[in-house]
Amino acid sequence: MPAPLASYVESWNPQPVADEDALPPGPVAALSALLDLPSAAAESGDPLPPLWQWLYFLHWPSQRALGPDGHLRDARFLPPIPERRRMFAGGRCEITAPLRLGEPAERVSALAAVTPKQGRSGELLFVTERQEFRQRGRVCLVEEQDIVYRSGDGAAARHPATLDDTVAARPEGPWQLRLRPDETFLFRFSALTANAHRIHYDTPYVREVESYPGLVVHGPLLALLMLELVRRNAPERPIRSLTYRLHHPAFLGERLLADGVPADGHARLRIATHREARHATAEVSFA
Repeated sequence: MPAPLASYVESWNPQPVADEDALPPGPVAALSALLDLPSAAAESGDPLPPLWQWLYFLHWPSQRALGPDGHLRDARFLPPIPERRRMFAGGRCEITAPLRLGEPAERVSALAAVTPKQGRSGELLFVTERQEFRQRGRVCLVEEQDIVYRSGDGAAARHPATLDDTVAARPEGPWQLRLRPDETFLFRFSALTANAHRIHYDTPYVREVESYPGLVVHGPLLALLMLELVRRNAPERPIRSLTYRLHHPAFLGERLLADGVPADGHARLRIATHREARHATAEVSFA
């Protein structure tokens, strides 16, 4: 019987690390082009849209540092467990003041929590990373990301063997955004976020190793699409806090629907397809 995952991280205590980035406008212009916006979502001096900080503070490791799945073999906040498989589970963000594009920023990353849990496919390890973003000596934004890890193959994936790309989800709210990403879209988003995970571009690997029916749409992309609803429909309302969760993966070619229901002081958001009403959910609170 393999050792419990918790035993591998009993003495694991990585220290915080600080990074700097000038927040140039290029990545914002690139993501804006990917989303077919008529112009860049922000220019130098403008507030950076929430979660668009994911375009910055990127690291490009050497090729030999990558594992067979395309992720790093070793990094400061990767738990030292065998045959590690990684999934993005969700996160939270508190915004005191928006980051300003074109102004130097500092990010301090630290391990916030490590929590073992028992899932349907076996033992899981939830790792929460906390990041503080500062400009001009002031903490502007605090973000936490939850990443779930498992060891080995686990149980067989519970996903449809074939995908219907002809049917669209029905909207529930007045804010709506539809997207049907293709291989080029996923490739460009991977490049923008320095994401080399093979589930987003290697179809044989996805089917034979990860047991998915097709290429997987990035979890961060689903979160950004939900926040696009707010940016496009309530641009005058600054976000004070947000939470998001990723429930079920979406796959290449599926017709994604991001829709939202605004209410007093907050809004509820989701990503749906015809087969899942809640691939991802989010809630934002306005300042």
